[in-house]
Amino acid sequence: MQQHFDVVIAGGAVMGSSIACHLAMHPGFSGSILVVEPDMSYQKSASALSAGSIRQQFSQRVNIEISLYGIGFLRAIGERLAVAGDRPDIGLREGGYLYLGGEEARPIFLENNAIQRAKGADITLLDAQGLAGEFPWLNIADLTIGSFGRSGEGWFDGYGLMQAFRAKARALGVEYRQNRVIGTSRHGPRVTSIRLDDGSEIACGFFVNAAGASGARDIVEMLGQRVAVYAKKRSVFAFSCREKLPKHPLIIDKSGVWWRPEGEGYICGFSPDDDDEIDQKDDFTVDWPLFEEIIWPALAHRIPAFESLRPGRAWAGHYDMHRLDHNAVVGRVTGFENALIACGFSGHGLQQSPAVGRGLAELIVEGRYTTLDLSDLGMERVTAGRPLRERNVI
Repeated sequence: MQQHFDVVIAGGAVMGSSIACHLAMHPGFSGSILVVEPDMSYQKSASALSAGSIRQQFSQRVNIEISLYGIGFLRAIGERLAVAGDRPDIGLREGGYLYLGGEEARPIFLENNAIQRAKGADITLLDAQGLAGEFPWLNIADLTIGSFGRSGEGWFDGYGLMQAFRAKARALGVEYRQNRVIGTSRHGPRVTSIRLDDGSEIACGFFVNAAGASGARDIVEMLGQRVAVYAKKRSVFAFSCREKLPKHPLIIDKSGVWWRPEGEGYICGFSPDDDDEIDQKDDFTVDWPLFEEIIWPALAHRIPAFESLRPGRAWAGHYDMHRLDHNAVVGRVTGFENALIACGFSGHGLQQSPAVGRGLAELIVEGRYTTLDLSDLGMERVTAGRPLRERNVI
């Protein structure tokens, strides 16, 4: 006999588990939920391998609003996702983001700051002297402007957030199954069932594609649509420094290199251009020349104390990068009444998971967004080839 679930979600990492959790918590929902995840260890998921950060320093309204909602959720995670008295702790540290720029970047910094502050984000612009006063260990010789998040930005345990969503969802009756979606059946504008790698077929009321870098694009194609989402490899490097640098935020240098504190040391990275890395979802080799040739020189230039840093461990993971505009695809799948999508987060999935999870739960239960309007991220812009450009991408 064919099984039936009211909602089937492909992908059980942070996004799929957030959707399942918020749906199960929604007072208007009392149905059954199945999450299909091919790797329950999550060892190679972006949720486990990401640097786990949150910021409001975006250029698009919707991303700023999503992140403002997200920081409130993360601050209260112990209460929101408690299970049987066990309150999750994701080690949220609001150390701030600091974007650095020269005179050529000033117009963009000013424009972005106006949008951010209008939405209520606590972002301050600093000139060179202001940077020197706030961060005296910084080399400001080629800097004229900086954008600093005084509150609401920082970093946290991304794997811990995913596990908190998952634990809460399971406590509320969500079923998780280790398998992979390999096919779908439809009747007119509705998905009627999904097929799994073990040969089983499951009927569904709603189907949600949150399969991430490893499978979201394939599932979209099963539904006869296309999204330019691919697995983009990112290498993250750890290092230590003898000198203690007080009040150190996550820094995005004008070179594109980023770094932030992690424990007693630091982690860092750099994102090559899109054309350099396409669909490397099976490649987890660390790009050490990237550290030696690009990252280390940038670190040493910006902070003289880093000239004698000591390299540590490193790892590689993947973002589900959306080539169209570096913004997520969220909402209904074009041409379907009951198929939803949440993919292409381009490195912002962890911080956007609370708002997107709640938003898709509202879309399923209420037929519309009620907390935050996420329609700017809808698939309509993809099918129309109308990009929603995000300028603050790292």
